[in-house]
Amino acid sequence: MFEFIKGFRAFHFVGPCVTVFGSARFDEDHIYYKTAREVGKRLTEIGFTVMTGGGPGIMEAANRGAKEAGGRSVGCNIELEFEQSHNPYMDKWITFKYFFVRKVLLLKYSYAFVVLPGGAGTMDELFETLTLIQTKKISGFPVVIMGKDYWKNLTELLEDFVKNKTISPEDLKLFILTDSVEDAIAHIQKSAVEKYKLVKKKFKPLKVLSEKTKGRFPD
Repeated sequence: MFEFIKGFRAFHFVGPCVTVFGSARFDEDHIYYKTAREVGKRLTEIGFTVMTGGGPGIMEAANRGAKEAGGRSVGCNIELEFEQSHNPYMDKWITFKYFFVRKVLLLKYSYAFVVLPGGAGTMDELFETLTLIQTKKISGFPVVIMGKDYWKNLTELLEDFVKNKTISPEDLKLFILTDSVEDAIAHIQKSAVEKYKLVKKKFKPLKVLSEKTKGRFPD
């Protein structure tokens, strides 16, 4: 319970987010890192706070793109014995002990989700997000999967699910698959910004949580 409260207090003023998922293992010279960095930049330009898992690789790249563009950049980090340390491109981050708390926070504040290449953790995040949308536990927010070649086996698997009637053909419409940052941003603009009529809000602090607005984020 304490971890939830800590996260809610930290991100109450975060504004509308887009969460970017992806591997921690790509360095800055990799094409996927460069793509994520551009995604972070472009999301900032259409008014979103960029949220990630707070670590290196794709997460760092998206936070970095947002930060370099003058936007808001936040993260939900996780305690691990290896690999995961917070990246230096965030205005605010929280480090969690439990994955389930972290995943709630990664979903709670976001109006869209961008999934770049990753491993088991990324797959977990993708399928949980799709399941919550499919079962209408959260709204039908846009999901963008980036990297057609990387995810080709996944799309073939999903098509097999449809053939075997374990998911519906309509479930394949819960996401788009693209290599284009332009297409990704256009889809989020239409399916999140315009659909939900998102505007920048001025948040008021909740006294019960001892919240303050000053010094939280850059204007």
